[in-house]
This record gives sequence, structure tokens and C-alpha cells, in this order.
Amino acid sequence: MWQPASERLQHLQTMLKTKLNVLTLRKDPLPTVIFHEPEAIELCSTTPHSKNRMHTGYKVTYLGKVTISGTQFLSGCTESSVAGLWDSKRNSLTDDDSIASCDAILEIRPFQVRLHHLDGRGEASIAMDTFQVARIAYCTADHNISPNVFAWIYRQINDDLTFQMDCHAVECESKLEAKKLAHSMMEAFKKTFHSMRSDGRIHKSGSSDEFPEDSGTPDDD
Repeated sequence: MWQPASERLQHLQTMLKTKLNVLTLRKDPLPTVIFHEPEAIELCSTTPHSKNRMHTGYKVTYLGKVTISGTQFLSGCTESSVAGLWDSKRNSLTDDDSIASCDAILEIRPFQVRLHHLDGRGEASIAMDTFQVARIAYCTADHNISPNVFAWIYRQINDDLTFQMDCHAVECESKLEAKKLAHSMMEAFKKTFHSMRSDGRIHKSGSSDEFPEDSGTPDDD
């Protein structure tokens, strides 16, 4: 049937409006978002200022580590090790330095503890030590040498698959922060323990040799 030009134009406009509405309402699938660890983003970034990003955690002074003997650790077991590390750190300082100057950031996560070593200005991370929470046998913030010291005993696995127990110590800016670190470590213990039990690496009737049953933490005094 023949239609006037005006009606054909009106019909064409109606069809175009309908198609435009359909195109407007149609939603394309959202792009896949890949989440990266902050460090992975930092390595991939070309921005020069990204390497100066400060990590979350507590500012501390790393006193060092010392290898100790034994596998059973009770209250006070880190006292002599911490005293030796404290004296060594103090003797290595010049008259212009202070043992309380922060040179690291200690970051406690559910499954991993990270010690970020800072540069001379305390602004950028120049190196990082990582500690698996499941290998930490003991930690405490109760020391006679200083109430600001927090220490932990770590089972270090060597290249030949032997292991050694190392006592690491840091000095915090206050006694309260040392206590907070100890309690943060306890929370990390709990999350790691429950995760390993859920994965079947720890049985309800016993414990895994990768996660010690007796992990010491300080009291709330």
C-alpha cells in the first residue's frame, strides 16, 4: 500500500527511536577486574614516586637477630637474647645517634609478618624481611631491658632443609605500641590457626609441627 512521504518519514523516525532506546537500555558486561597485592602494583607502576609509599604498620628500630637453642620456649626465654641485641645496638651507635631512631616498619598480617627496612631518612623502604606466622614459635613484649622491646622467635628454614631458631627484636616508640604489636601477633596466630585447621593441615586431635601449640604472648598488664 502506498504511503505519503510524510507518513514514511514518520514511520522511519519511530523505528530509529525504538532502536536507539534498545541500544541505550542494553548493558555490556562489565570488564573483569584483577586485584593485585600493593607490592605487585608497585612493581608494575612506572611512577617514580610509588617506591616512596609508606607501608602500614608500626615504626620501630630493628635491634637485630640472634640464633638460640631449644624448641620449648617459656616466659623469659628471650630475655638474655634481647639484652645482648640491645647492648650490641647501643655500642654500634655514635654519640649523635639514638637507639630510639626508627629505621623500620613492622607490619603484621594474618599469615605473614613483614619488616620493612627504611632508608637513612626513614622515608622509603629499601629492603623487606618476611616471616610466616605459622613458623613463629613465641613472641613477647615483656623485657627487663626495656618495656618498649617486642621480640619473636622464628623457625628459619635453611637451603639444606635444616632449620634454626632465631630471636628477632625491635624497639617500639612506646610500651603501649609494644603491647599492641604483641596482641596483633596473637590475632594473626588465631587467623592462621583457624585457616590451617580448615584446610586440614591441623587436626582437631593434635597440632601441626608447622604451627606450635604453645605460642607465648604477654599479659594485659
